Amino acid sequence: VQLQASGGGLVQAGGSLRLSCVASGRTFSTYAMAWFRQAPGKAREFVSELIWNGDRTSYADSVKGRFTISRVNANYATYLRMNSLRPEDTAIYYCATKGRLDRLYNYWGQGTLVTVSS
Repeated sequence: VQLQASGGGLVQAGGSLRLSCVASGRTFSTYAMAWFRQAPGKAREFVSELIWNGDRTSYADSVKGRFTISRVNANYATYLRMNSLRPEDTAIYYCATKGRLDRLYNYWGQGTLVTVSS
């Protein structure tokens, strides 16, 4: 499975961005798609997840109420809509996917940089 993330950029605090991630290849074997982020000097952290069956979603507490993950036209792709952005949201954002039996996300995209200026 290959993942292509896009949509990052520079935005002022309070602004919005929408990230996209498209999966290709053996997508039928995947179970969910998630977004993670890694800020400079920090560990990678979970942001949001969407499970294909039923479009169930979950969010990190730090983004709950500001970010929304959604599926793109029933395809193996998601949007991550990010509103009310804060400087602490600055990071490289990665999308990832996994199979039903996989405990961890094991297919990763290349990352897209989001920079929020104060």
